[in-house]
Amino acid sequence: MTRRSRIRIIRDPLWNTIRVDPIAMTIVDTAAFQRLRYIRQLGFAHLVYPGATHTRFGHAIGVYHLTGTALRLLRDRGGVDRGVWEGAELIPYAALLHDIGHYAFSHAMEELEAERLPGDHEALSARFFESPELEQALLPLGEGAADRIHAVIRGESSHPLAGLVSGSLDLDKMEYLRRDSFFCGVPYGEVDVDRLLQALVLLPDPESGDVEVGVQEKGISALESLLFAKYQMFRNVYWHHAVRSATALYRRIVDEAVRVGLVGSEELVGPTDEELLYWISTRAEESSEPSVRRIGSRWVEAIRHRRLPKRACEITAAELEGIELPRWVSQDSPGRRRVEDRLADRLGLAPGEVLIDYPAKRRMLDLDLLVERRSGKVERLREEGLRGLIDLPRVAEELYRTTRVLRIFTFEPRRIESHEALELLGSGEGSPGDEIPGNTDSQPG
Repeated sequence: MTRRSRIRIIRDPLWNTIRVDPIAMTIVDTAAFQRLRYIRQLGFAHLVYPGATHTRFGHAIGVYHLTGTALRLLRDRGGVDRGVWEGAELIPYAALLHDIGHYAFSHAMEELEAERLPGDHEALSARFFESPELEQALLPLGEGAADRIHAVIRGESSHPLAGLVSGSLDLDKMEYLRRDSFFCGVPYGEVDVDRLLQALVLLPDPESGDVEVGVQEKGISALESLLFAKYQMFRNVYWHHAVRSATALYRRIVDEAVRVGLVGSEELVGPTDEELLYWISTRAEESSEPSVRRIGSRWVEAIRHRRLPKRACEITAAELEGIELPRWVSQDSPGRRRVEDRLADRLGLAPGEVLIDYPAKRRMLDLDLLVERRSGKVERLREEGLRGLIDLPRVAEELYRTTRVLRIFTFEPRRIESHEALELLGSGEGSPGDEIPGNTDSQPG
């Protein structure tokens, strides 16, 4: 037996022993996958929580591990047609590769306007699948395997088990909440993963008859634990004011770098965290334009040395109750940048040194899943909830609303009163006629 044909063991601080099969190990050894060692899982959270230097690499292997565990439990449970398991061997590899297309600093760059980017990380994964090394690694899985794996990652697969990778019960959420909590050193991300895994079951849709991954009613309490863990992590870690300050500054750095030609849009695909900042910084230094050199000498250095923009104004959900904000407030856009720079001028600051931040996450907990009631009846849990169970959709929406905070950051200490900020933001100076309720959202996280 050759070294390549053996099961390999990876020791993980979260899940202890992870057994990696030979094909998965070949995937892990590709340059495309090894790149994930240098993409921080939480973007700039390490500037607040020093332990948060964990990467997409460890997370991806963790999701692979949980997916294999879930598949074994579902097989042992039985009770479904054997045809459901056709193609199931590809699901763990989809779990392993689900983050292969991430940009530098993970999701931070995806907050840029769509015109600046070649696509989201799931769309970009197709480019990495085309690398000869990864194509070779997937060959043992048969013709067309790469396309089927990619469809699972994109949420476009009809396979009954695809929901383990992309769906309301996907194992990505369970893994990242536990991992992020562990490395940040906070207790907020504790999810009853064992209970959720034990409660997973394959169920027929009452309307179509198609089989998909669902949960037994006894597992709903564990699903609640996931919802509240996610809420606490967004409130205390992901949307911490200093994390958001760094993220907003990074957005502006990349946006300006693309706008002035320091990097091309296509160059954003592939570099690691430090590579991208290095490229932007060194190229900016070569410019004869002071405004361009400032991108590297002032803005990039501010991130590297944690000299982050400070809060000039912070408006909570309670203060925003009943107030309508323009859509551009929560979207990266030319309209928002115009308002930021106009405000910078009023405050005696240079263009780009006022940042408006109103983070958005489409759903605190996406809910569209089958539930097997204690009576044996199968029902679908959607946004309207299910009678007799906690109203998870309503609770999720309320938690999301209260988690969002509108902030204005400035490079130099300034103070802006809430009423002044709201008057400016509601004045139509961004994108005229683009009004939506301030506590709703249609943007992906």
